Amino acid sequence: MQVSSLNEVKIYSLSCGKSLPEWLSDRKKRALQKKDVDVRRRIELIQDFEMPTVCTTIKVSKDGQYILATVVTFETLSDDYSKIVFLHNDRYIEFHSQSGFYYKTRIPKFGRDFSYHYPSCDLYFVGASSEVYRLNLEQGRFLNPLQTDAAENNVCDVNSVHGLFATGTIEGRVECWDPRTRGRVGLLDCALSSVTADSEINSLPTISALKFNGALTMAVGTSTGQVLLYDLRSDKPLLVKDHQYGLPIKSVHFQDSLDLILSADSRIIKMWNKNSGKIFTSLEPEHDINDVCLYPNSGMLLTANETPKMGIYYIPVLGPAPRWCSFLDNLTEELEENPESTVYDDYKFVTKKDLENLGLTHLIGSPFLRAYMHGFFMDIRLYHKVKLMVNPFAFEEYRKDKIRQKIEETRAQRVQLKKLPKVNKELALKLIEEEEEKQNSTWKKKVKSLPNILTDDRFKVMFENPDFQVDEESEEFRLLNPLVSKISEKRKKKLRLLEQQELHEKEEEEEPEGKPSDAESSESSDDEKDWVAEVRKQRRLLQQEEKVKRQERLREDRQTVLKPQFYEIKAGEEFRSFRDSATKQKLMNKTLEDRLKLEAKNGTLSVSDTTVGSKQLTFTLKKSEQQKKQQEAAKLHRQERKTLRRSAGHLKSRPRRGRPFH
Repeated sequence: MQVSSLNEVKIYSLSCGKSLPEWLSDRKKRALQKKDVDVRRRIELIQDFEMPTVCTTIKVSKDGQYILATVVTFETLSDDYSKIVFLHNDRYIEFHSQSGFYYKTRIPKFGRDFSYHYPSCDLYFVGASSEVYRLNLEQGRFLNPLQTDAAENNVCDVNSVHGLFATGTIEGRVECWDPRTRGRVGLLDCALSSVTADSEINSLPTISALKFNGALTMAVGTSTGQVLLYDLRSDKPLLVKDHQYGLPIKSVHFQDSLDLILSADSRIIKMWNKNSGKIFTSLEPEHDINDVCLYPNSGMLLTANETPKMGIYYIPVLGPAPRWCSFLDNLTEELEENPESTVYDDYKFVTKKDLENLGLTHLIGSPFLRAYMHGFFMDIRLYHKVKLMVNPFAFEEYRKDKIRQKIEETRAQRVQLKKLPKVNKELALKLIEEEEEKQNSTWKKKVKSLPNILTDDRFKVMFENPDFQVDEESEEFRLLNPLVSKISEKRKKKLRLLEQQELHEKEEEEEPEGKPSDAESSESSDDEKDWVAEVRKQRRLLQQEEKVKRQERLREDRQTVLKPQFYEIKAGEEFRSFRDSATKQKLMNKTLEDRLKLEAKNGTLSVSDTTVGSKQLTFTLKKSEQQKKQQEAAKLHRQERKTLRRSAGHLKSRPRRGRPFH
């Protein structure tokens, strides 16, 4: 028994291993079990479950008591094996009872598939003809056939709920018929729906598999490797699943407990979710697949292969083991408690690039490589042997790695060096020291600990990307951090010490820090005065540097003025004067800072310092001549109105005399 796993789904192969002959004595069998591990792990679930040559069809009876495997298509009419109908390759139809052969008849054309309609006792045969032949078992005679629009029909199926009959044609269509009226009630063009943007189709997709599930769901398999899931109320597929192998779909089955669909071609069996199309697991037998049968209400899977031996697989996730082999559940539970090597542990997955590096591209297509997904499986012993031949010094590299690991283990007992990032090392060292001071402080339990920037993923780029490197020569840094140069002298010295330790890998012990002296405490009390003095010093230095830069720019401007300059007037521009164009060109060549200062001189812009390291800009819009004239006229009008205005202060209100109001 072999165990394989894909997507964490265990698949137990019960038919693998060597078969022992019947004439072998029990003593010989016990001796072989002691010597051979494969014989000891062998589980002969069904004795002599083989065919003389190959098997094309495998099914389970409705009562679950019998498994039938043949080289032709067949159908069980009863719950057990007492009534079976066989469709031969030579157009003959045989009826078998419990005792054996019962009756034999013939159809006009070669048949490919047939289905049984229980309400009317009709057998529907499809094949190399446009007609669907009907054989009524109650009357014992052929009835009028159903005439389809197809040249040939490949597969057919009958819905067990409402009795709808469907046939898949060679043109890639599905025709649905009502047996009560013998009329066609629907037509689906599956060939057109199976072609997607990602699929590569070289021929016309024909229908190769057909299966109903319930009253409204139908799955259709094509010859190009696609499975289409339909709702009978719509002519558009709900889902299109591509096997990516380009091989015809052999069979389609539904697993209702987990909402899975089992679709198989000649190479692989895929189990996927019918709602989302996501792969649940897959199974790739050693030999080509002809048919797949899922044992009802269990996790057992049976396959008919291009080999005399049938395949038996048990997947505990799909369901329990059948009653007649319930010991499989206990056996698999013991194996899960004591896990052993799976079938993939003996193989190495390699890609095509790996094969090129190893020089094994000539083995593609040979039995040494098993194609799987985007690469190949090869024997792990062959892989190690070839890798040793390609790289003979692999053992030396392995030995050096082991020595390096031993050295690292011994270094762990030494004084641990602080690993600093490549960017902003001083800032990282400052944060580390602050974190150590916080941990050593007595009030760390009272204050809620804040997240460290070094361990926070939001600030990770700050210590990796060189674009975030702090520029200590910038104006902002020098104004906002005037005491950094003095405060960080001790930190820079410690940083250089750590870098030397990392480069030379020398062990150095750190001296314990003593208590702060009185001088240090007095220095800390004068921090504010030093800060103000340092700010003033930095401002003077910046002003001197700006003055030097301004003189250099002025010298460059004078040199450019002495040189003759030529100007080109572009089409559509109004020429005013060479002086205006030269002034404009000279102004455009200046930096933004110079242009702002020039505007400040003209009265349109004023720059003032508000706080340390910040500036305030005030813009004043220029007024045109017309606006100035309007303002002057309004001012004169207000003065004229003020002189002509008469005062009403001499008017005073007097009480009114008369009879009192009662």
